[in-house]
Amino acid sequence: MKSECPICPHRCSLDEGRTGLCGARKNTGGKISCENYGRITSIALDPIEKKPLKEFHPGSYILSVGSYGCNLRCPFCQNHQISMPDGIPDATCVTPENLIENALSLKTRGNIGIAYTYNEPLVGYEYVMDCAKLARTKGLKNVLVTNGYINEKPLIELLPYIDAMNIDLKSFSSVFYQKLGGDTATVKRTISLSADFAHVEVTTLIIPGENDSKAEIDNLASWLSGIGRDIPLHISRFVPRHLYSGKAPTPVDTVYSLAEIARKHLSRVYSGNC
Repeated sequence: MKSECPICPHRCSLDEGRTGLCGARKNTGGKISCENYGRITSIALDPIEKKPLKEFHPGSYILSVGSYGCNLRCPFCQNHQISMPDGIPDATCVTPENLIENALSLKTRGNIGIAYTYNEPLVGYEYVMDCAKLARTKGLKNVLVTNGYINEKPLIELLPYIDAMNIDLKSFSSVFYQKLGGDTATVKRTISLSADFAHVEVTTLIIPGENDSKAEIDNLASWLSGIGRDIPLHISRFVPRHLYSGKAPTPVDTVYSLAEIARKHLSRVYSGNC
């Protein structure tokens, strides 16, 4: 029986046993669910600033976990081995109960909760939801590091359990997003909705010749200031990765100059390496 995945705008229509574009969601028995449920490929206790979150419990640590799969196809992805793997990567099965127990055991080392990150966490929507609900009952914070490419209904259902988010706004150009298999409107909506529920910071990775025009950053920052002038924006420097391994890194002066343009609209702009 063919079923449609409700999580992101691709709305993959999948026959029995087939997996969607993200590589993580599968039709099993006529129901779409995340095949990567609890399959952890990466786990580390990170400084909260590494997410990056500069203004959410600064100086603290957070247990960062990732699985595999992504619903965009960024040629510059720094985690492409798990976001776009050739087959199912090696992973350790971790139940929500075990993950929360692990997070609690790290509180003595400054851990405040769990960050769902490394790959696109929302393609493992059910696992994130189950973990976030349980973490909330234990007084742990839930953080999402996401591309923001999610449908409104599942987003609204998840947001009450999320404390902070870093959302990639990869460009303010619809043409740029088409190259990645997404669209600006969905990500902008995610930022707008999420800001009403959680602490939100936004990251834009500056890629030479792709999204580095002064006009684009000016428009992006102007739009973001309409949600709130105090929303932190991270202007990050591209370094060669994945299919863009032959490209030159972003000149440091470019990052700093674009950050200055963004500061005309926003009070909290950060610049640095990705």
